Amino acid sequence: MKQEGFYKLSIKDRQKLLTDEFNFSKEEIQTLGNSLPIETADKMAENVVGTFSLPYGLAMNFKINGEEKIVPMATEEPSVIAAASNAAKLCLPEGFKASASLPIMIGQIQVIKLNDANFALKTLLKEKKHLLEIANSRDSTLVKLGGGAKDLQGKVLETKRGKMLSLQVLVDCRDAMGANAVNTICELLSPEIEKITGGKVRLRIISNLAIHRTVKVTAVWKKELLSEPTIEAILDSHEFALNDVFRATTNNKGVMNGISAVCLATGNDTRALEAGAHSYASYKNNGKYLPLANYSKNKSGDLVGELEMPLAVGIVGGATKTHPLAKLSLKILQVKSAVELAQIMTCVGLANNFAAIRALSTEGIQRGHMELHARNIAVAAGAKGAQIDQVANKMVLEKNIRLERAKEMLNKK
Repeated sequence: MKQEGFYKLSIKDRQKLLTDEFNFSKEEIQTLGNSLPIETADKMAENVVGTFSLPYGLAMNFKINGEEKIVPMATEEPSVIAAASNAAKLCLPEGFKASASLPIMIGQIQVIKLNDANFALKTLLKEKKHLLEIANSRDSTLVKLGGGAKDLQGKVLETKRGKMLSLQVLVDCRDAMGANAVNTICELLSPEIEKITGGKVRLRIISNLAIHRTVKVTAVWKKELLSEPTIEAILDSHEFALNDVFRATTNNKGVMNGISAVCLATGNDTRALEAGAHSYASYKNNGKYLPLANYSKNKSGDLVGELEMPLAVGIVGGATKTHPLAKLSLKILQVKSAVELAQIMTCVGLANNFAAIRALSTEGIQRGHMELHARNIAVAAGAKGAQIDQVANKMVLEKNIRLERAKEMLNKK
């Protein structure tokens, strides 16, 4: 599909290109304009009275492990999609390199009211084989696909309410995010754990800190394209984030700008990813919250970006198979596994982080961000149709992008 100048086309022309590229059916084309029927929404949540839409766009120029990708993103924030596309273009022709671990999730089981917590843990670990057999006795399909419970670990916690066990069941979830499978296994094991230990199982649920389900991506931005001063400015900004938690937090928000947008577009759980990402920013650094992405110079003086983080997403189950637009997103992405989707999302996260730091380190983030935001301001002021671009363009030229100025222009017309 032609990507150069895609942003200049009308919505109708963009949709036609997309339809021709991916052979959309008539129903799929209609989904782009009416993504979630109210009847479907009523089955997805409670007390439904309507649906809430977000802009749905495509990030261009991504090459990941040698394969070109068009990436759907759902976001209300101006400049996120443009920034990702531009950052991806700047690291061509090599693009991004990505790798991932197995899709292992952690199920946690809390055991309390133990006479001897250390002895209880040792006893449970001796029964590991038996417990894993119980864990895998219910979901034969997952096991046949190579997934299922793979290990049982645990530790004794010293708390104000006495000693308790924190057990971890490691579950290979294959192409699912895994919450339902993991929670089912935890609940299935609980009666047997109580029987073996004589204790009481309290919580039995998945953890969103998916330390065994990580993705690592790298990209190189050549000094010929960035310039030496820009690279040095980015490295200075990165050093700031390494030494200031307030900057690190907003830095990581830049990563999630991209990841959450793809997560939403594919019907995955944004809250789980956000929680896991920010927790990992501390976990991997012994409790000190640091930036998820790292930047350095290679021997040639080019800028190297790296991002490693947990990313638990699925392409089967949940909203990925319920929401019509989520299904369409997976068709556009042409992914064959949850691991591949996670790699794409992490590449987008690195791209958005790079774009934000580059803007902040040089011209400041407001110029590009507010130029794209100008149309929102024009609409908020009451502009309609052709007026929207007329007012927005004039505000950009004046470098005066404010609601009051937009209203002034409209009142003069």
